[in-house]
Formats: sequence, C-alpha cells, structure tokens
Amino acid sequence: MATNRHISLEDIRAAEGAIYAVAVRTPLVRLPVPDNSPLGRTKSSELYLKLETLQPIGSFKIRGAYNTVRQLTPDQLSQGVWTVSAGNAGQGVALAARTCGAKCSVMAMNTAPITKLAAIERFGAQLIKASHDECWQAVESHASERMDGVFVHPFDDNRFIAGNATAGLEILEDLPDVDAVVASIGGGGLIAGIGSALQALKPDTKILAAEPETASPLATSFQAGTASRFPNWEASFVDGAGGKTVLPSMWPLLSCLVDDSIVVSLKEVAYAMRLIAERTRVIAEGAAACAVAAALTGRAGSGKIVAIISGGNIDLPKFAALTAGSAD
Repeated sequence: MATNRHISLEDIRAAEGAIYAVAVRTPLVRLPVPDNSPLGRTKSSELYLKLETLQPIGSFKIRGAYNTVRQLTPDQLSQGVWTVSAGNAGQGVALAARTCGAKCSVMAMNTAPITKLAAIERFGAQLIKASHDECWQAVESHASERMDGVFVHPFDDNRFIAGNATAGLEILEDLPDVDAVVASIGGGGLIAGIGSALQALKPDTKILAAEPETASPLATSFQAGTASRFPNWEASFVDGAGGKTVLPSMWPLLSCLVDDSIVVSLKEVAYAMRLIAERTRVIAEGAAACAVAAALTGRAGSGKIVAIISGGNIDLPKFAALTAGSAD
C-alpha cells in the first residue's frame, strides 16, 4: 500500500476543465446560525452551505463519477461499467455512463432510500440489490463475482477524488478567506478531494470530517493512529455517511488532509435537517445535514465555515418524519 498517496492540483484542474459537461457549479448560501448553538454564541462565526443538492443527480457524486468514466478507454466503455452504492454514487456513475455511451449496473445497498434506487434506474442502470456487508466487501476488494464490466470505485480512485476536488476550487473562488470546511465522510472521497484542493491553494484552511455516532470509523482511526474498523456499527438515516471501516488505501490521504472528525448524534443530524429546511428552503439528506450538525457544535472553530450539503436524496415521508420536531 502506498503511504504517500497524493491528488495533484494538475489533475484537479484537468477535472475542472471537463466535468461541467455534466455537472454544474453550485452556490454557497449563508445559513443564519441559531443563538442557542455553540457556534451561534461565537459572534465572529459565519456558516455557509455548499449546495451540492443542485447537481443533476442531487449529489456531489456526479463530479467524481464523470471525471472517472470520461477517462475510460473505448474498449473499457464497451465492456460496460458497474459500481457499489448507497444511492448517490450509483446515480453519478449511471449518468456518467449514459453520457459516455456505456452500459451501467449498480450494486446498491438494500437499505438505500427508494428515491435513490428509483433515480438509478431512471438514469438507465441495472439495479442489483445487496446487503450492506456484501456491498462493503466489494468496496474493499474492488471486485464482485456478481457484477460484470469495468469497476468504477465510488470513492477509492484518484480520478474520482480529483473530480470531487472541483467543489473545493469553487469554494475558494466564492469565499477566498474561508477558515474551515466540514464534510461528512462515508468512504472519504469527498473530503479527500476538497482537502487536496485546499491544501494546494489555501493550506491554512481546517478540514473537518463529520460522522454519526452510530458509524464513525474515521474518529476511531484517528484515536488508533491507523485505518480502523468501527465497532458496533448501526445503519441509520445517515445512509450516505458512516461506513464500517476506513480503507487502508484511503488512510494516507485522510490522515494528512483531515484535521479531525466531529461525531454527532442522530438527534443533532435531524435537528440540522430541519434547520436547513426552515432557514434556506433546502432539503438535505442525512449525510449532508451531518456536516451542518458538526459545524453547529462549535468544534469547527470560528470564522467563515463551509458545510458541504453533499446531497438531498431522501424519501420525502422520511424527511417529514425526521424534521417534525422544533428547530428553535
């Protein structure tokens, strides 16, 4: 395993020059912070949301997916592509494959929301449902006997990470004096990309992960000093974040790019979902709201903080149930 893995600014710029054929440049919006949160009691703090919900698939994953699939050879494309997904990566690879003229199949976790599964099929991909354990085994091994074609890893691929990094370039263009960026982590492809861009261009920016208390392998790994598995993992509505383990191949990136992982409760995530909806009229899925919940703890520090609203693909009845409480 390489211990000096690096995503170059050159590769990120190359991705920037290509991905907008499919992806869109998303805005930053200000989120008024409640006075009763630790962040709200710090008068110098400003919280901004990076709205990846506005991507054509409702998630940041189109950035990395298209940047990966566009670089496949004609022979590889002719074989078709497949990926593993909790929902958003599957949509990204499906749309990228359709754009590049390739067939696509997706091994999707059977806990994925219906809205994500329906979108995968709407983009023309074949859907193969599997347990979380089978999906994660494919993520770890980069292979599955049940799938055919060229495997597009949903995060552990330098091309995918470089595509995700373009969100970091946009943040710096819109908020050059950003102090911290908070992003939820599932496999780590989003935060590794944004961290790579910011380390190259504004290295004093803090990069902070957000994880749910039911699945926080990065926090566990930081405590252990090595890529580790999270004990007592539980599935939750924060389905786009909180894996079972940090892949050893991702650890060289995460350990040098991420300053810390902020672990939040599911109640805090649900509160953040409602707050975002009430104050910005944006529907954020669990993983996206996890980043905002982490920022609201105050542990991201003060100054100008950006939380990545990584996606908005959540079943509406579930969203309504989770946000039924008060956000005041």
